[in-house]
Amino acid sequence: MAARVASGQTVEFRPSGASMVPLIRSRQLVTIAPVDTSKLAIGDIVLARVAGTVYLHLVSSLEAARKRVQISNNRGHVNGWTGHDRVFGICVAVDGTPRAGAAAKVPTAGPKGGQTAGTDGDDRPKDETVE
Repeated sequence: MAARVASGQTVEFRPSGASMVPLIRSRQLVTIAPVDTSKLAIGDIVLARVAGTVYLHLVSSLEAARKRVQISNNRGHVNGWTGHDRVFGICVAVDGTPRAGAAAKVPTAGPKGGQTAGTDGDDRPKDETVE
């Protein structure tokens, strides 16, 4: 999924785990779109790689000058810092309900023209998780 979003596609999948409750419950359908990382804000939910693992977690801090963000779950656990180049996309909807402000952070024209790639959630890559 991360590679698809990084290539400009919008994807849907059903992550598992409880660390993002109540923002995202296990197996809810999420829509992830490419993101303009210069527009990220604390509280955005992003798909990002931190220390070799891909998470769908919150932006908990920003260092614009160093072009990096801190990623945390919704339970207070900090996963760590990662560069803008490892932030693949932003969560724009959960179960079809748009996330406030997220659409404004999606580039108007991605490399692949904003294609959508969906799954039923059963073939979610094992390294994409909500811890």
